[in-house]
Amino acid sequence: MSDALRFPPPDLDMSKPTIARAYDALLGGKDNFEPDRDLAAAAEELNPGMTVLAQDNRAFLTRAVSYVANELGIEQYLDLGSGLPTAENTHQVAQRSSPQNRVVYVDIDPMVLAHARALMVENDTTTVITADLRDVETVMNDPGTRRLIDPDQPVCLMMVSLLHCIPDEDRPFDLVQRYLGAFPSGSALVYSHIASNDAEHARILTERVRSAAPWGRIRSPEECETAVAGMDLVSPSVDGTAPARLVDCDTWRKPGTDPVEIPDKLTWEHSGIAVKP
Repeated sequence: MSDALRFPPPDLDMSKPTIARAYDALLGGKDNFEPDRDLAAAAEELNPGMTVLAQDNRAFLTRAVSYVANELGIEQYLDLGSGLPTAENTHQVAQRSSPQNRVVYVDIDPMVLAHARALMVENDTTTVITADLRDVETVMNDPGTRRLIDPDQPVCLMMVSLLHCIPDEDRPFDLVQRYLGAFPSGSALVYSHIASNDAEHARILTERVRSAAPWGRIRSPEECETAVAGMDLVSPSVDGTAPARLVDCDTWRKPGTDPVEIPDKLTWEHSGIAVKP
């Protein structure tokens, strides 16, 4: 365990897994506990390649944020369900383009807050808030959000590997418009969602994760595309010539790789960038 958690935050329950810590385990991180590693191992057993999928999704985040910063010129980022800090965090990628780019991280896991605060102690253009991202008003009215996010200027909304964590009854796709509705034209959504065309496999894997921690579900690619309805998708190829659509995260603007919409995999992260018209 890192020095930042030598004294764990008071709300930390190490006896039960969380999605953030299980994801950290899939990424090979050290900020997780045995129940988190057990959940990650179970997911890998049921879905061989889940570990690689987590790593591919993280690499997608890096390419996507770099595109938003350098090609779209967006200077502020709201990263929802950000998870535990690791290599190539949103603020590190965005601030390579400009040190003045501003990032607000939002997560409900107290461990995320403890780590992120330690990581960003001297970075006044980045903050982290602990909130339930489903409570849009609380997130948007938080002092940290109000300090760093100017709602009159384009914002990059980060929903990376997030909405499959939210149950249907909480209307996960409505959250996209509830957040983007506060931002102007030219704002962007960086998006990935675990997808599958095998309904039975998706059901089994979903039930296994739900048995250990609160979660949503794996959805079909058609369901995943609901998030970007009415928005302008960015071409997923490096040269910008491929038709604009969501694709497997490992093929989105990856040099030397053609974008693949429906890969030959049990599950993949249906991914892309959409811009608010």
